Amino acid sequence: MNDAAERTFWKMNGSGNDFVFFDARDVPPGPLGEPEAIRRICARRTGVGADGVVFLERYAEGDFRMRYHNADGTRASMCGNAALCSSRLAIELGAVDPSGFRFATDAGVVTGRLRDGLPEIDLGAVRSIRLDVGIDLGAGESRMGFADAGVPHAVILCSDADAIKIDDRGKSVRWNAAFPDGANVDFVSRGADGWRMRTFERGVEGETLACGTGAVATAAVLEAWAGGRGGTTRILTSSGLPLEVRLEPEGAGWRPSLRGNAEVVFRGIIRVGDEMAAVRAR
Repeated sequence: MNDAAERTFWKMNGSGNDFVFFDARDVPPGPLGEPEAIRRICARRTGVGADGVVFLERYAEGDFRMRYHNADGTRASMCGNAALCSSRLAIELGAVDPSGFRFATDAGVVTGRLRDGLPEIDLGAVRSIRLDVGIDLGAGESRMGFADAGVPHAVILCSDADAIKIDDRGKSVRWNAAFPDGANVDFVSRGADGWRMRTFERGVEGETLACGTGAVATAAVLEAWAGGRGGTTRILTSSGLPLEVRLEPEGAGWRPSLRGNAEVVFRGIIRVGDEMAAVRAR
């Protein structure tokens, strides 16, 4: 490898959503920010393995900026669990005051805090809530709505989310003409312990173990279907860990807060040069 350099990364887990983080506040991403490099980093068998790559960058009007890329290399405006993990890592790096901080995303400015040991973030207003999207329902499905929680989401109410063939059904809805920019697809059902959610994510093009914006969109659509006035919704993800969504009324929509698990799994070194190849954990 010619002219190779080494960069520290952090592998992080947010309720089963996993990410590779780089601290780019002082040293720009460089070739690591290229789509091909991101695809190699996220590859499960030949790279570090992740649902996405996140760069923490400088932000003149707050504590930092979160730049998020999907596993396929595309840039996304928001990822709720990546934002929770960004909060956790920023706290561990001493970059923010745990009692209150502010950071930028491509979907807008996010405020956050550490509450009872878990990061909690206040996201932008949930927009474009639709109670019905006009798509034919499949077996076991009773309603399909839509909400934009910084990322577009179709929300499907099912009799049993675990019984859905998510790769087939998720892909067909994700590419439906009703969503010109594509959409993540959340399947939700009521269980003995509350709401259960599974998500097919665009950019990953498959099921992920959790989705923060999916939990927010699901809570907002469920609340709209029920004609409710806000409150807290607990959603169990496929990792077995819950996400907590608090909704406050704002105009015709909702102002959400998201709280959930976020932790550093390990720290490692990645070598960057003409080819991005060697990775070793510390």
